[in-house]
Amino acid sequence: MSAIGDSILTLPVACAIRENFPDAFIGWVIEKKAAPMVRGHQALDAVIELERGWFTSPKRMRETRSTLRPYNFEISIDCQGLTKSALAGYLSGAKRRIGFAGKHGGEISRVLNNIKIPPVFSHITDRSLELLIPLDIHSPKVQWKLPLSPASRTWAARWRRTIPATRLAVLNPGATWASKAWEPDRFGQTAKYAADKFGYRSVVVWGTFEERLMAEQIVAHSGGAATLAPDTDLHHLGALIEQADLFISGDTGPLHIAVAVGTDTIGLYGATRPGDSGPYGQFALQNAYESGSRTHRRAADNTAMRAISTADVCEAIDQIEAKRAIMTAA
Repeated sequence: MSAIGDSILTLPVACAIRENFPDAFIGWVIEKKAAPMVRGHQALDAVIELERGWFTSPKRMRETRSTLRPYNFEISIDCQGLTKSALAGYLSGAKRRIGFAGKHGGEISRVLNNIKIPPVFSHITDRSLELLIPLDIHSPKVQWKLPLSPASRTWAARWRRTIPATRLAVLNPGATWASKAWEPDRFGQTAKYAADKFGYRSVVVWGTFEERLMAEQIVAHSGGAATLAPDTDLHHLGALIEQADLFISGDTGPLHIAVAVGTDTIGLYGATRPGDSGPYGQFALQNAYESGSRTHRRAADNTAMRAISTADVCEAIDQIEAKRAIMTAA
């Protein structure tokens, strides 16, 4: 409900429901931070945006209940599998509340949900789609239809024309956890390799002040192959990534934006597993795993990420380019 990446990864659920039930009223409950990635989606009739901490007091839960009940939802689908996501379904008044059985039904979600599915798949997208089985939706086509605004796409197309290169790579050094961050000098060396061998120009995206500092380090290490991206909101970032030929990032929201807009993606993994949250259908690298609880992995350093070398990423670029050459020849 609050993670941008996870919200994107579950958009195929909304697409599948709409395709199978074209006349249904479909609402999405989400916290405001991640709402831009859902707001305006063509599969949705309503996006119900909640403030952070909406579940932290009886008063705020009553307010949430009053917000949700007028929609008269009959079914809730809990893709996150946590107390707060299951609580939203419970407070909505939905009689059928579908969630996960087993380890993906976390905290007290298994108490609040009354139809529980033991997922077969591990990836967030695939196991979320399994929650549609009680609705007689089986193995639906995976579609994203990310709702980027026309204005952001117009801006990105105009911006792309300012980059004097036939190929554009977007590098994203940002990470929600320090344990998910790759080294700036390695990003820079990768940008130089892509420029020298394939003619790429790289742009480095950033969101926070700290991410901008990392982005500036990457530019400094790139030998002139990379430049700093402009300041963007989520929609303009998505449209910028859509213009690119390649996207390289750790496990964070923009990585999943790249997948959703169809840009070839290389995901770098250390503190999470690509089998759970990898770039769906795309390239993922992991040479070490920071095992332990979520709390431990969140607080760890980036030792596992440092196991990924520049040469590993450059080899992945080679493979993507070789595949493109074969497809072009065919």
